Amino acid sequence: MTFRSLLLVPVAALMLAGTALASDPVVLPDGTQIEDIETGSGAVAQAGQTVTVHYTGWLYVNDERGPKFDSSHDGDPFTFHLGAGEVIKGWDVGLVGMKVGSVRTLIIPPESGYGAEASGPIPPNSTLLFEVELVGVR
Repeated sequence: MTFRSLLLVPVAALMLAGTALASDPVVLPDGTQIEDIETGSGAVAQAGQTVTVHYTGWLYVNDERGPKFDSSHDGDPFTFHLGAGEVIKGWDVGLVGMKVGSVRTLIIPPESGYGAEASGPIPPNSTLLFEVELVGVR
């Protein structure tokens, strides 16, 4: 077996398992940065659909993950209508195109988060970091 074939074996195994390698970060027009950590093989989330996610949210301070402020892993997954304004804008734009089974990080600027308003443990003008797993789409 050649060195090149040895390199291809782990990549092929990941693809067969339905999980692709992580993507490079992409900055959306609103300033939300998305990066796929794992790419699932299920249905693709589109605006207007009902999506179910598991997530953890942290403050993002000085380009580092800060204190955790919320997590659905402490309870049930969260379900909402994507693109309907039921969640912060960073989620409405940042989850479009995810496949069920994917895990994506979102770095959301204040303007696409809670802005100048505080929300519970989130101070005004906070940049937010989320790790989101898409559990279902209907």
